[in-house]
Amino acid sequence: MKVLGLAGSLRADSLNAQLLRLAAEELPAGVELDVYRRLAEIPPYDQDLEDLAPSPVEVLKDAIAAADAVLLATPEYNGSIPGQLKNALDWVSRPISESPIRGKPTAVIGASTGAFGAVWAQRELKKVLGLMSAKVLDVELPVAKADRRLADPDPELREELAGVLEALTSATVAEPLAA
Repeated sequence: MKVLGLAGSLRADSLNAQLLRLAAEELPAGVELDVYRRLAEIPPYDQDLEDLAPSPVEVLKDAIAAADAVLLATPEYNGSIPGQLKNALDWVSRPISESPIRGKPTAVIGASTGAFGAVWAQRELKKVLGLMSAKVLDVELPVAKADRRLADPDPELREELAGVLEALTSATVAEPLAA
């Protein structure tokens, strides 16, 4: 089983990229995490180019299509989703009838240096994904003070992360086979 990991920050060593690396250590047996690292290459969404989706957009859509599930790790910028992540999802959502994330089991987690662990961004992201018809799991993992917690992950954080991953892989296994 393959899970696509997508960090909402553009920094290579962002807290959310670190959270995805920790997630890779907590995956159930037989599951691999493929982290998408080309978010910065996606151009601004332009409906005039929708039918001619630029190559980086197609790469992201293909990565989502090839995955059994998607795990998004988002920071919180001004109480919401980072612009580049929202932009990428706008591309992925078009056209909605062909979107590779439609019906795909999806979980949202987030890390921030603040006291709330990107809770608002996670909720906003879940709303966006729901409108895109993703199968959004009702789980969250806000990692507050992530600069400290990810430097030396404690067993509680690892257990919480493993719980999210178990829910995600279980939702994937529970999907009915296509007729």
